Amino acid sequence: MGLLLTAEPAAAGGGIIMILYIVIIVAFMYFIMIRPQKKEQKRVAAMLADMNVGDCVLTTSGFYGVVIDITDDTIIVEFGSNKNCRIPMQKSAVAQIEKPDTN
Repeated sequence: MGLLLTAEPAAAGGGIIMILYIVIIVAFMYFIMIRPQKKEQKRVAAMLADMNVGDCVLTTSGFYGVVIDITDDTIIVEFGSNKNCRIPMQKSAVAQIEKPDTN
């Protein structure tokens, strides 16, 4: 009977350590995977909210163009020097925005 009594506290201590490991792994995954992704989403949302007509944009497909018109979730982009090449696209297709120099 003495052996059974000493084995129970060791198992309870092992359970606490296991829970502690799980908490550490979840915290690690949050700081390594989830938090940076949310920061990037906030940065992209702020970039798209700051977009204006006349800004030069780089699309996710690699094309450079100038924003001609902006609606709620779409934009019209003019590509190249041909003024007839205007394509509507979603705002989410913009990868980078360059503001024109006003100097």
